[in-house]
Amino acid sequence: MDGWADGRTDGCPFRGAAPTPLPSPPLPPGRAGPGGRSAPLRSPRGAAPPLPAPAPPPHLTGRAAAAAPSRPVPARRFPAMARPPLPLPLLLALALGLAAAAKSPYQQVLQHSRLRGRQHGPNVCAVQKLIGTNRKYFTNCKQWYQRKICGKSTVISYECCPGYEKVPGEKGCPAALPLSNIYETLGVVGSATTQLYSDRSNLRPEIEGPGSFTIFAPSNEAWASLSAETLDSLVSNVNIELLNALRYHMVNKRVLTDDLKHGTTLNSMYQDLPIQIHHYPNGIVTVNCARLLKADHHATNGVVHVIDKVIATTTNSIQQIIETEESLETLRAAVAASDLNSLLESEGQYTLLAPTNEAFEKIPRETLNRILGDPEALRDLLNHHILKSAMCAEAIIAGLTMETLEGTTLDVGCSGEELTLNGKPIIANKDVLATNGVIHFVNELLIPDSAKTLFELAQESEVSKSTDLFRLAGLSSHLTGSERVTLLAPVNDVFKDGLPVVDSNMKNLLLNHIVRDQLSSKYLYHGQKLQTLGDKELRVFVYRNNLCIENACIAAHDKRGRFGTLFIMDKMLTPPSGSVMDVLKADHRFSTLVAAIQSAGLTENLNRPGTFTVFAPTNEAFRAMPQGELNKLMGNAKELANILKFHVADEILVSGAVGALVRLKSMQGDKLEVSMKNNIIHINKEPVAESDIMATNGVIYAVNSVLQPQASRPQERGDEPADPALEIFKQASALSKVSQRNPRLAPVYSRLLARMKENSGGF
Repeated sequence: MDGWADGRTDGCPFRGAAPTPLPSPPLPPGRAGPGGRSAPLRSPRGAAPPLPAPAPPPHLTGRAAAAAPSRPVPARRFPAMARPPLPLPLLLALALGLAAAAKSPYQQVLQHSRLRGRQHGPNVCAVQKLIGTNRKYFTNCKQWYQRKICGKSTVISYECCPGYEKVPGEKGCPAALPLSNIYETLGVVGSATTQLYSDRSNLRPEIEGPGSFTIFAPSNEAWASLSAETLDSLVSNVNIELLNALRYHMVNKRVLTDDLKHGTTLNSMYQDLPIQIHHYPNGIVTVNCARLLKADHHATNGVVHVIDKVIATTTNSIQQIIETEESLETLRAAVAASDLNSLLESEGQYTLLAPTNEAFEKIPRETLNRILGDPEALRDLLNHHILKSAMCAEAIIAGLTMETLEGTTLDVGCSGEELTLNGKPIIANKDVLATNGVIHFVNELLIPDSAKTLFELAQESEVSKSTDLFRLAGLSSHLTGSERVTLLAPVNDVFKDGLPVVDSNMKNLLLNHIVRDQLSSKYLYHGQKLQTLGDKELRVFVYRNNLCIENACIAAHDKRGRFGTLFIMDKMLTPPSGSVMDVLKADHRFSTLVAAIQSAGLTENLNRPGTFTVFAPTNEAFRAMPQGELNKLMGNAKELANILKFHVADEILVSGAVGALVRLKSMQGDKLEVSMKNNIIHINKEPVAESDIMATNGVIYAVNSVLQPQASRPQERGDEPADPALEIFKQASALSKVSQRNPRLAPVYSRLLARMKENSGGF
């Protein structure tokens, strides 16, 4: 039954035949149908009359015409010069696709349910039912394949689509429900209790009589779920309270689901008080946050929609509810302090996730006092609890991301009967309706990053060990105060073997992980200089695949707090200390290289300001060379300079920027190939012993081999284009004697011999 089909309306694939459009009564013979075409006349047995034999072609006359075959030929379906029509399945898909574009989300989901139930007969809809409950949903594509609603398993059942009923002995639901007045229709569509109360309250004559009404009729279960006290207060005075309640469920015009637009209101028939309508993209429609269960049941005097709750009048704004609700006393004071009263009183459609007094009490007193005493942080905190649109609980059947007034997002979801925020079931009371939105009470405070200190940001993220290190070094005040700074915090994996010992050197290093000013990574640029609290200057490197500050690269999105920003780094940062030559001289591993640089006259080059990447051969690399070759190299200043320049590129490349392969142009002119394999940097396929030794004018990589430029490597046959004459001459020595004796070849032989002697010193 799952299948690919033409005419999908919600991005869901089907298999099998194209779906049929909604059924319509058959046309009588000869009556014009859509497009002006008539239904074909049928013979008594139901077969169409045979087509007449076609006239003979013009070029056949006389006997030829008589001899022409008289067998029936199919009628022409389009003129000879006309473009052939599109295939029927494609036409059907296009037609249904265009129709779906104009349909409301509810109608699209209903169409999907109809398509899923089509093999059970006409007008059968697939319905998903939550196991262990009576809650049912028409199915959309995602739910169909996941078979879950709010994380709970569902079973598929098949029911008559709205407006149809079964006929004994027939497959599916071939018959339309009988068209009657609203009162009679209530008893047919599962709202017999509403029908009963309409009778008791003297509403029956009105909904039986002439007019055009819409009634949002609570289901039988909705009435049964009311508390005994509420139900008694309605029924005990049937002529007033019950009648008013029922008339609040009515609108004095016919309104179908396509007319129920998201965020609109309808004037009820009780004092014109508004009814709030929300029509969500997932196909769910709510009326004062009650879900439509069965919609668009036509009656002679209107339409009936069955809903899952008895709805009540709403006259208070969000602000007025806050002012009267005892459990929101702390929130009331916070709203007043942040001047948000006018917003929560204004027209609109908001969702307030209202923290209860209990939610505020769970926050450490020091943190709460800091936020309440900071108007900007307090405003961000409250705006983080206000969604930009009204979201009723019944509309949430899977996780979705909602934007807050603060500009951040919250993950709103559900788990069974509970709503969740960022995965936590912290909503204590839901769907408290106001004239300008809906309130859900939450028992935990949602503190946005913009109201947090750097210390709080770091403690809640993957750099918590870094904060422990800063605390041990006595630097916590920089992370908790109002100083505008940016923290470059290494991820916890850097300290998997434990935190380093905190001494004066470590404290200075940590100070160089705090940059003056509150930065945002999206505004950093290549070559930018950043000043640290340790009075060091850090450089920014922008690469195709990474954004780095010295040797450390940013590993995750920024976290911007109240006064500081957190950059999550992939390693501890190494501030530069001296030029390339200074660093090489200070490291005993490079004593031979330093002597070679001085001998080749390159000291000044590597001391000047610049952007060098140096692949520095260690003493071990020079010892690995044959002694004769090493002596020859050291004794030839020009060749030595050439080799050393091949180890230097005139741009800075830190290891975090190395992907599969990066090519650098050396100062000697040849290309250097830098690659990453098994988390080890390789240069020209040679592994690097140590990476990212930072200098003020570059970066150094320690290598245990001396790299050879192409021209200095031992040549193998085929490495360079060879002189064809020489190659032939070498490989054909047997012809040499003949060549010498041949007067034509002798001069050529002599010239080739001379050239070979020049290149190789003779045979």
